[in-house]
Amino acid sequence: MTVNEYQTLAMTTLNPALSQKDILINGVMGLCGEAGEAIDVVKKHLAQGHELDRERLIKELGDVAWYLAETATALNITLEEVLEGNLRKLRARYPEGFDAQRSLHREENDSE
Repeated sequence: MTVNEYQTLAMTTLNPALSQKDILINGVMGLCGEAGEAIDVVKKHLAQGHELDRERLIKELGDVAWYLAETATALNITLEEVLEGNLRKLRARYPEGFDAQRSLHREENDSE
């Protein structure tokens, strides 16, 4: 399955009563909420002595993917466009791969 196929299939479960604005708001709020649930799984593992609950973490990552797809849909773009844009940004920032010095001394106008 491609990311765009995922987006199309996942959005069949989108609430059709939502306006474009509501889809955007729900998408970004959902991203924050699901990212919080993912970090909670890791926190319990690292700080509370629990075994890493890989299955729950994988499910939370799936929820993050759904809300990412929803947010992209609200912007009328594909997930592929989001991912390609991110790679372009990373290549410009780290043309030779990650470099700690480049990370520490990024230009002030690099707001991405």
